[in-house]
Amino acid sequence: MSHIVPVALAGRSYEVVIGPGLLGQAGARIAPFLKRGRTAVVADETVAALHAGTLIASLAAAGIEAQLITIPPGEASKSFEGLADLSDRLLALELDRGDMIVALGGGVVGDLAGFAAAIYKRGIDFIQIPTTLLAQVDSSVGGKTAIDTPRGKNLVGAFHQPRLVLADLDVLNTLPDREMACGMAEVIKYGLLGDAGFFSWLEAHAAAALAREPAALAVAVRRSVEMKAEIVIEDEREAGRRALLNLGHTFGHALEAENGYGDQLKHGEAVAAGCALAFRFAAAQGLCPPADADRAEALLAAAGLPTRLDQVPGHPFDAAALAAHMAQDKKAEGGAITLVLPTALGDTRVVRAVDPGALAAFLVAEGARK
Repeated sequence: MSHIVPVALAGRSYEVVIGPGLLGQAGARIAPFLKRGRTAVVADETVAALHAGTLIASLAAAGIEAQLITIPPGEASKSFEGLADLSDRLLALELDRGDMIVALGGGVVGDLAGFAAAIYKRGIDFIQIPTTLLAQVDSSVGGKTAIDTPRGKNLVGAFHQPRLVLADLDVLNTLPDREMACGMAEVIKYGLLGDAGFFSWLEAHAAAALAREPAALAVAVRRSVEMKAEIVIEDEREAGRRALLNLGHTFGHALEAENGYGDQLKHGEAVAAGCALAFRFAAAQGLCPPADADRAEALLAAAGLPTRLDQVPGHPFDAAALAAHMAQDKKAEGGAITLVLPTALGDTRVVRAVDPGALAAFLVAEGARK
């Protein structure tokens, strides 16, 4: 049984299909979008070994010729070098604008393949088939595509909406537990930023979703995608409300940068720590009740995620270095730090020109070096 969440954008609307068994149905679902039955499937080597065979067989059964392009797994592939290599391999296939790229994988593949699609011959359609919980509930929906640079994460990219998203819940059965926890960080984030009722539901059912109990997992993914879609429809280009989706990300991206975007700190783990830090900073500034910060931290910790700086690889961090990364965040204006901060569970706001002295003092109190 699948569930469809529409993303209604003028001239660029698409559906997010959520349910089991979608990989085997992909050919029939993708065929109507193709003009001449050709596509390139981009996957990392790990995902390709697990799932590319099923996808390509489904495409072939629908009369679609698919060429598989594999990339190395990991955040390092989201680079100028990785983009150049992928673009060259796509050009070698002589795809034209009537063809399509299929991104099969997690957030790295979706971001890289989506950005390549945005710039290939000035734009080619693509489809997202996310294979991680994090990608299913967050990065595959909304059209953000990007690569990383030495100066920061996702600083070079484009808004390029997919034509279709297929979130097959069955593929999550092959996902390592650590990756499931990373995805749960983003699921919890949705409750924290805009739905207190969903947060309360997660306090009771997150463990079941993490254990891949089908009913709980379906609710967690569906509600997360619904919230993401609602916000994207209202604010596609992050001029206003969409910025709230970055709850925890400014802190988290700084921690990732200090770790060199390596595998020792996953994006979801950084987001979890960032959300806990955002809640505690808001509480310290009198914006948020301390009890709400405690509940946020407790649920993240129960999911096996880091919530304190001393639980993050690279500790102890330098407070000035973290603040410098935060000042380079995409939301920063004129070098002044902008943060998404909670006022309560399920209620957040964008706070501009955050007091650097208060932030530095908070980071030191959290265990960073002066």
